[in-house]
Amino acid sequence: MFTTKVTPRFGDADGLRHINNIALVEWFEVGRNPIFRIFTPDLDLSYDKWKLILVRTEFDYIGQMYYGKDVEIKSFILKIGNSSFTIGHEAWQDNELKARGKAVLVNYDFEIGKSKPIPEYICKTLEKHLITEEIS
Repeated sequence: MFTTKVTPRFGDADGLRHINNIALVEWFEVGRNPIFRIFTPDLDLSYDKWKLILVRTEFDYIGQMYYGKDVEIKSFILKIGNSSFTIGHEAWQDNELKARGKAVLVNYDFEIGKSKPIPEYICKTLEKHLITEEIS
């Protein structure tokens, strides 16, 4: 599992200090960076190095989050397929689960425009972060 601390920005909040639900999209993406590094260690976004595309996301909002308090993003692997895998995410504030979500990514060859199998050595690394049930 990977853990990332996010400090909400002023612009992430509304007039009541609630965090806008769109902030979670960005925060969960930041939480995916360690997983992106498994595929592209230097996070080089050049056409010939980047290997992933995002094909699906989902979010469940469980409780309100507020400006002025850090949020802990937990990211982990839920499922590994032949060419795709599913990442689970959770957002915690004040030691309470506030949101959860999933993202499906595909190992992709941009030159030929098709998915390709995830290499075995990457699968083994992903398996180290595999959690078969939600952690909360």
